[in-house]
Amino acid sequence: MKLIFLHGAGSSSLAFYYQLRHFRNSKAIDLPGHPNGAACPDIDGYLEWVRGFISARRYKNVVLCGHSMGGAITLQYALRYPEELRGIILLSTGGRLRVDPQYLERCQDPGEGKEPLLDSHLKFYESVERDMHPVLAQRALEVGPEVELNDLKACDRFDVMDKLHQIKLPTYVMCGSEDEMTPVKYSNYLTDKIENAQQSVIAGGSHFVQLEKFQRVNEKIEGFMASLKD
Repeated sequence: MKLIFLHGAGSSSLAFYYQLRHFRNSKAIDLPGHPNGAACPDIDGYLEWVRGFISARRYKNVVLCGHSMGGAITLQYALRYPEELRGIILLSTGGRLRVDPQYLERCQDPGEGKEPLLDSHLKFYESVERDMHPVLAQRALEVGPEVELNDLKACDRFDVMDKLHQIKLPTYVMCGSEDEMTPVKYSNYLTDKIENAQQSVIAGGSHFVQLEKFQRVNEKIEGFMASLKD
């Protein structure tokens, strides 16, 4: 099986730093525009790009693990091309991803210099180990506020709430108990509507639970991957 990680809005493959170290044969994709190339205008665009990436490398028995916006891409992939996947992992995401209008406004007018962008990102990483902060901050600057705004608008338009029951793939849903951006009720809804979905709520984790509580998250992913071999 090939485990592939998809990051969230304005983020990058660094969001899965600890997973890449643990799952040696896994791959974390930098979506277009993050930071290289042009970002896709919507979730469908990212879906088709990811599908092309997977097809070009002839990956088989793919398990997609999507965080936040990456979860939206994963859900859309599972709905449109289920035969190409072995299973899906949905991390800190939802079937609909409405974005706080005030946060969108801040991205449209991030202010002068680097500090406002860095401040907004580092708030998400408060519980991440300090030695990761400089590299995460640098990548946020490389991606930039325009791409983040593009991604957030794509998330704001995303809604597959009424289609979730169509997903029959093995599914694992995970989130942090303290996630304010995609709260636990989002994961509860996914688990309720997707047939045979399993769920874990990671105590003390927030939106970037895979960086904060990486050992617990890795254990859960490991268990799910093992179940797919049965």
